[in-house]
Amino acid sequence: MHQLMIIEDNETLREGMAHVLKKLPVKIRSFDDPVKACEWFEQNHVDLVITDYRMPGMDGMQVLEKIKSASPETLVLLITAYGTIDLAVDAMKRGASDFITKPFSNQEFSAQVEKLCQQLDRYKEMNRLLEENVYLRQELEGEFNFGEIIGQTEAIKSLFRTITKVARTDSSVLIYGESGTGKELVARAIHKSSPRQDKPFIRVNCGALAEGVLESELFGHEKGAFTGAIKQRKGRFELANDGTLFLDEIGELPSGLQVKLLRVLQEQDFERVGGEETIRVNVRMITATHRDLEKLVREGGFREDLYYRLHIIPIHVPPLRERSDDIPLLSHYFLERMSKRLGLGEISLSRDALQRLQSYTWPGNVRELENVLERACVLAENNVIHADDLPISVKDQRIPASQNLNDILAFVEKQTIEKAMHKAHGVKTRAARLLGIKTSALYYKLEKYGMIE
Repeated sequence: MHQLMIIEDNETLREGMAHVLKKLPVKIRSFDDPVKACEWFEQNHVDLVITDYRMPGMDGMQVLEKIKSASPETLVLLITAYGTIDLAVDAMKRGASDFITKPFSNQEFSAQVEKLCQQLDRYKEMNRLLEENVYLRQELEGEFNFGEIIGQTEAIKSLFRTITKVARTDSSVLIYGESGTGKELVARAIHKSSPRQDKPFIRVNCGALAEGVLESELFGHEKGAFTGAIKQRKGRFELANDGTLFLDEIGELPSGLQVKLLRVLQEQDFERVGGEETIRVNVRMITATHRDLEKLVREGGFREDLYYRLHIIPIHVPPLRERSDDIPLLSHYFLERMSKRLGLGEISLSRDALQRLQSYTWPGNVRELENVLERACVLAENNVIHADDLPISVKDQRIPASQNLNDILAFVEKQTIEKAMHKAHGVKTRAARLLGIKTSALYYKLEKYGMIE
């Protein structure tokens, strides 16, 4: 049962709200004086505060600040018939969970409070899971023992089941997913769960090296094959023999190397750069990309025959925004690891910070979450991360409450551009193609939204 507090100087409205909420599993304490209410609050636990904005002695914004200062975990619902939407948005930026405008119906009020109670229930369950350390002590030590892949949502459990099935075979695997979702972790999990687990796992990022360097990295070279080749060097295929070779960002592989890779997949042999000896290998191939390879094939940027060689078993890694219920588990895992590495002692997340993390869209996915938490660890006081310790992009991302369509469309456009720029790794011409607009138009919009570096 949740403890609620109603602060409303209008007796009729105060008693009416309490009556409406009787059907919910809540215990209610009502006050007509906001000063006395805050004094009582300091000595008692309250899950949800429902407060009017305009009251004598102390307004709702002052109440909000006192509540959140004393207990960031407590949710606050602001009631107002005064001011504007901007007032409500300002209140939410300061920590209010929601607002409701007078006059409102009993059904509307009850539904809004019930929604906040459900949110409290979710937090309670999440805290239970964190305290028991289920994700680390049970899930990862039990049926799904996949190292650093953390989660318990159905999306991630489905991924675990797929990894288990795929690991038993030697078939080629193509892992799809946005940047930062953990594609390499999936590849490592497949290898570690396979009969090749005691053999090498070798990784190559196809997008990080120039074509000539990449060819030498993959296939090795003989002494004197090119300027600077002062001795023979084995390539990644040789190093991965009897094990697994993981080619990340396979969509960036130059066309010339696509032909050579196809031959290795077909024949299981190759020659080093500058060499004549044919070297046979037994390698399990796993590739990954954040790009749409099928579209790339249609556009002529990727060989169709190679695509079908790699695409035998496709695996999709869900973005973090599609499994936001895993954020508490991921956060706890990262914080536990960071606290040890940074020597900061045990670090925890306040409820308001967790709420912001779960409402953010995470264009950089799990990698971005880890980076945000590390930054917050350094800034946090008393080893507790609050919403104010998070970057502005995380704690203040919300669709404007304004009824102005232009404001809402501008917000959505800016977020879409940010996501495209992230996917394109900051390359504006590539981002423009993703957005389906001219590069000149993208430059105009970047300047418009103050996104020019």
